[in-house]
Amino acid sequence: MRRVPTGWLTLIGLVTLLGSTWQVSQLGWFESGDDVGYWLGVVGGSMMLLLLLYPLRKHVRVLHRWGKVKAWLWGHMLLGIGGPLLILLHCRFQASSLNAAAALYSMLVVAGSGVLGRFLYVRVNRGLVAERNALRDLREHNGLDGDRRSVLWFAPTVQAALDAFERDALDRATSAGRHWVRLLLVLPVRSWMLRLRVQHQARLALRQLAAEQGWDGTNLRRRQRVVRRAVVAYFTAVMRVALFAAWERLFALWHVAHIPFVFLLVIAGVVHVVAVHAY
Repeated sequence: MRRVPTGWLTLIGLVTLLGSTWQVSQLGWFESGDDVGYWLGVVGGSMMLLLLLYPLRKHVRVLHRWGKVKAWLWGHMLLGIGGPLLILLHCRFQASSLNAAAALYSMLVVAGSGVLGRFLYVRVNRGLVAERNALRDLREHNGLDGDRRSVLWFAPTVQAALDAFERDALDRATSAGRHWVRLLLVLPVRSWMLRLRVQHQARLALRQLAAEQGWDGTNLRRRQRVVRRAVVAYFTAVMRVALFAAWERLFALWHVAHIPFVFLLVIAGVVHVVAVHAY
């Protein structure tokens, strides 16, 4: 029996929690303004404020000695799940005023982007590790790592072009920055054009070698197939590593989307609390 991935189990659990929260909020056991609803809001809001401790732990040097980052991350994720659920219970999935709506939707964006971003980032990171290992194994298998004679030993210019393409593609991927769209759209086309060119160069070099060595047509075609497969596999592997690296770079910056909504959430939350106690 195939094991269900942990990530999918986590998502199923979160959806179940959200559905259960909705069901409880509709049972009529409390209202937003009574004691139960009030304290649900207080506890949920306090948990949302405590979320700010994790980025402080990461960026404030004085706090670096306060426990392990992994423990802080787990606490951050638990608060990021529990806080929004309590707030949703408090408001019963409704916003009764403009500032309450701003706080609610900002909270949903922050919590949703956090959960989704973390889920996708972990998978992209694991995929990148696997693709890097696959590229390393392919280089070793074809002798492109320099430890033994390369499958392209007869065409050093082709191997040099492949090495240059790999360096350039991976450098661009790891420093994609704001040019990531161009990388994702242009690099595949550039890879395809370069692959056609080096395959043509490899065929010419093989034909010249065949004439020098006196190979028959069958032997030449067999060697051409081997080289063609090696070149195609190499370009495919490099492209997969580059694209995964580019996506990892993007998802590593997913928390930037939190920043404006966090400020809006804090401001709207403060206004909401003041309005509730003032009126």
